[in-house]
Amino acid sequence: MITVISGTNRADSMTLRMAKVYYDLLKEHSVEAELLSLEQKEVWERGPSMLELEQRYLIPAEKFIIVMPEYNASYPGILKLMMDNSDIKKCWWHKKALLTGLSDGRAGNLRGVEHMTSILHYLKVNVHYNKLLLSKVSDEIGKDGKVLKESTVQLIRQQVEDFMKF
Repeated sequence: MITVISGTNRADSMTLRMAKVYYDLLKEHSVEAELLSLEQKEVWERGPSMLELEQRYLIPAEKFIIVMPEYNASYPGILKLMMDNSDIKKCWWHKKALLTGLSDGRAGNLRGVEHMTSILHYLKVNVHYNKLLLSKVSDEIGKDGKVLKESTVQLIRQQVEDFMKF
């Protein structure tokens, strides 16, 4: 199973819209997948909500697609909290991840993606080489969740196809 993680808890985020693009693409390929939005999730402590999230989304996953926005030259703290409060060995060790960074600026969250790469390596996760960095994300995806540029659609498709073979 592949779990697609929308790495923010902001309501109506571009990140969740883009995560749904990945999820839908996996479903097109008949891949067993789950979509984890951090909206309304209580991940700041290892309580019942976090344990339920682990059981449904993290432990069963063999692979993760993590879509994350840029927050202060990195990624959102809520994403790190979720990782920190999970059972590291059961949830992360020896699994695989694909990373996509989003920003309204020019670098597509390059720093956050590289920061996350380091964290995942520490957690013994194999990170796929094809990291997509989407700049000026409001020009990339519409309010309806549709990717606006065919070239971006092709990049995402290629990234996902490569990841499925990884």
